Amino acid sequence: MTRILEVCVDSTASALAAREGGADRLELCADLAIGGTTPSLALVEQVKAETGLPVRALLRPRAGDFCYDRWEVAQMVALAAQLVRAGADGIVTGVLTPEGQLDLPAMEQICQAARKAAGCRPVVLALHRAFDVCRDAGACLEQACALGLATILSSGQAADAYTGRAMLAQMQTQAAGRIEILAGSGVSAANIPELVRQTGVTACHLSGKKAVPSRMSFRREGVPMGLPGFDEFTLWQTDAGAIRAARTALDSV
Repeated sequence: MTRILEVCVDSTASALAAREGGADRLELCADLAIGGTTPSLALVEQVKAETGLPVRALLRPRAGDFCYDRWEVAQMVALAAQLVRAGADGIVTGVLTPEGQLDLPAMEQICQAARKAAGCRPVVLALHRAFDVCRDAGACLEQACALGLATILSSGQAADAYTGRAMLAQMQTQAAGRIEILAGSGVSAANIPELVRQTGVTACHLSGKKAVPSRMSFRREGVPMGLPGFDEFTLWQTDAGAIRAARTALDSV
């Protein structure tokens, strides 16, 4: 049985480390420190050129919830097409209504834009962890299938995938091969074997990141540029060793 290892990255350096570690494909985003947002078109083009791996681009206009206003949805529709034209092999996104249901009109617009931009080239559409905060997981899974989505990234509506393994097992059963259930959040080499055995999932998602010190030799302290308490002189990058260990763990099951 084919096992898929997807690595979430937000830089070319991380993408190359993921490839070195044995990733099958990449989810490409920006700003992983805040949960990930849409990557630049230049980053999509560069990562495709440098790695040669399948790249699914995250389509998320901002941090926070997944209930977007009409301006944000319009941006997402336009960006879906632009990301595909830049070389993305897929789009990973999710839009919810205020009531916590999948926003079908918005999702349909995004899917149509991506497919139209792809032309005769296949393009993959995936639902991200908006699924994990939706009101009705079973109904949302059926809607994802009806939309023709290929993947649902999920922690089983829990803080991490291992905690949500019972829900992931239910999702895998309900999916019945119609859609890939991609286990993500807190996934590592240490828990992959048991996670796969207990849920039946065949695809795992992780970032495998480690702290990397800034290359700045001059450092002016006390002038924050972002989130309170965020250290501008510590970067996070994918660790090829962590991905290699995850690859070995996944292939051992």
